[in-house]
Amino acid sequence: MISIVYFPKIGAPQLNLPFSALRSALADREGLVWVALEEPDEEEITRVMVNQFHFHPLAVEDCQSDGYQTPKLDDYGEYLFLVVQSVTSGGLLEGDTTRELNIFLGDHYLVSSSLRKVTAVEKLRKRLERDERIYQNGSDFLCHALLDQVVDEFIPHIDQLEEEIDFLEEAVLSNPDPQTLQRILRLKRYSMNLRRVISPQREVINRLCRDDFPMIDPHSQMYFRDVYDHLVRIFDMLDGIRDMTTSALEVYLNATSLRLNEVMKALTIVSTIFLPLSFVAGVYGMNFHYMPELGWRWGYPLVWLVFVLIAIGMLGYFRKRRWF
Repeated sequence: MISIVYFPKIGAPQLNLPFSALRSALADREGLVWVALEEPDEEEITRVMVNQFHFHPLAVEDCQSDGYQTPKLDDYGEYLFLVVQSVTSGGLLEGDTTRELNIFLGDHYLVSSSLRKVTAVEKLRKRLERDERIYQNGSDFLCHALLDQVVDEFIPHIDQLEEEIDFLEEAVLSNPDPQTLQRILRLKRYSMNLRRVISPQREVINRLCRDDFPMIDPHSQMYFRDVYDHLVRIFDMLDGIRDMTTSALEVYLNATSLRLNEVMKALTIVSTIFLPLSFVAGVYGMNFHYMPELGWRWGYPLVWLVFVLIAIGMLGYFRKRRWF
């Protein structure tokens, strides 16, 4: 689907510009054009990126790739090509952690493309209807608003991770079952995937706020720097979550080992108590004819009394040594 928004220098914004009017809108160097391709097919990508904007074939190829791409920034002279990753709405419950968003930034236009739906694009489109600053300050500020929306969507997922790790820290102490281990490993894998995305994405934003690009106004660089600061804070929070997840995993392993030791201790005590009892029973179970105790009237009750005294004596000894 192709969505075109046109902000002329003079006049009302056109939030649903037809594709046939795109060429004339781009001819207005004083205006601003945003072309958003959401879940496009090859024909739509060719119509916009190749026939209309004449983007570099390598950049177009990246937009058509459905595999994971590391966030990057390529300078093609007349425009910048950015690859960023936006977090999915399902978060921890989703199989895929992020979705790719490709951005072309020119001096008076912005082209965004994603093979799967990215919620940040739709949210920014709604913001345009009530916040004029986004499009009145040029394409670089519009690009900043889109990147800022992408980064802001990481925050709820970080909060979700922190709530999950708080729950798991209590669970590993109260009930360290296999389901708890699976949740710990899933949380660790998800946080590592986010960290793998945030690290290169942070460097992309760092270049936007430090390098000298003709399509980025120096006044707008401070806004990109604010996005960079958010990414740094998110990266630090992910580092903390990773450490807490590792600690929770160690606590789980120690707790399960402790429970196993308690079980082994109980079984050892039972086995140790029955060892002398088995010895006494084995002695009087021998089939010798001349055993004086076999003819005693109170021999059988006496053996049971010996059994009970041995068991009580050994339990008292174990308790005195604090073995249980």
